[in-house]
Amino acid sequence: MAVLTKSKFSVLVSIVFISGFSQGMLLPLIAILLEESGTSSTLNGLNATALYIGIVLASPFIEKPVRMFGYKKIIITGLILVTVSLFLFPWWKAFWFWFALRMIIGVGDHMLHFSTQVWVTSNSPANKRGRNIALYGIAFGAGFGIGPMMTRLAVYSEALPFIISGGFCLISLFVMTFIQNEYPETESFNEAGMNTLSRYREVILLAWVALLPAFGYGFLEASLNGSFPVYALRHGIPIDWVSILLPSFIVGSLVFQLPLGLWSDRFGRRNVLLVCLFVGFAAFTATLFAGENMPLFLLLFFIAGMFVGSLFSLGITYMSDLLPLHLLPVGNILAGIAFSAGSMSGPLIGGWFIDTFKSGAFVYAISGMLLTLLVITFIHKGTGIRSAAEKNVS
Repeated sequence: MAVLTKSKFSVLVSIVFISGFSQGMLLPLIAILLEESGTSSTLNGLNATALYIGIVLASPFIEKPVRMFGYKKIIITGLILVTVSLFLFPWWKAFWFWFALRMIIGVGDHMLHFSTQVWVTSNSPANKRGRNIALYGIAFGAGFGIGPMMTRLAVYSEALPFIISGGFCLISLFVMTFIQNEYPETESFNEAGMNTLSRYREVILLAWVALLPAFGYGFLEASLNGSFPVYALRHGIPIDWVSILLPSFIVGSLVFQLPLGLWSDRFGRRNVLLVCLFVGFAAFTATLFAGENMPLFLLLFFIAGMFVGSLFSLGITYMSDLLPLHLLPVGNILAGIAFSAGSMSGPLIGGWFIDTFKSGAFVYAISGMLLTLLVITFIHKGTGIRSAAEKNVS
């Protein structure tokens, strides 16, 4: 197994930060610009799904190029797609043109996220894997949280946020050229003769439970950003508090992501996941009894963020314990698909709950999802192939 040096890890984490920054900027910025141009809320929401459509479209085709060309070349290709798309946004303000650009960014982001995730999980020792993936998650979350601040610059020029974000991507592209290329683990004897569908089936059989946190995080993130504001306005929560509650969830996830990663290294991924799902379920359910006590709402959102804000990174780490090295690329592909499925279904299910069940509808959807994942994870007792092998070696 190749060694993941500190300098290489720092570069990969910085790239993930800038990717999160560009995604965090695009979601509110484009929504605002489309709203100001008279685009309907339905079409505005459709445009937002373009990023996830790009991820899903790229997923089945990304494994083979990474094996052929290595991590570095795929990351550089993804950065080029994102950079060029960002610079093209100001050229033509048209719905379908922006839809296409966001889809291309989804493809590019998935290329660099897939490559960096596999690179980090494959080359991290078991006793540091949780910490490294936690830092990876913190970098993306911090970038995603800072990105929306760029919308303020649109007052001076609509093109300025796109140019600045594209400039950061150019810097990442330049730095990435100095990193030595590496390749995923070569196919083992057991994998010889396995076609793509066979590898997918093998990953699902071995690690399907570790894909659920990725789905849950996508569901949660998209529901909070898409459905919660609607629920809040219909239930008398002041709009000023909505703008505070959502960031409190993000802050909670950033503050606690590293401790959870370290605890997962010490106490086991499954055990930490169970605690996170239970506390998240309890915190969201407790909001039903918060009434109009906004400080209590704020505290509960912060606590929920502390625990369920790390679901994706914990799920990726858990998956890397359950799979042999040569199946990690396929595992990361399926994790990306699970996240996208959750991101697309979250607002739809959340919206249906709001229309069908008036009081507490949003909370029912979130708490129900977390409770389902908690029960499934508790019942399932996976055996970590990599973890067992690494323990035997040590």
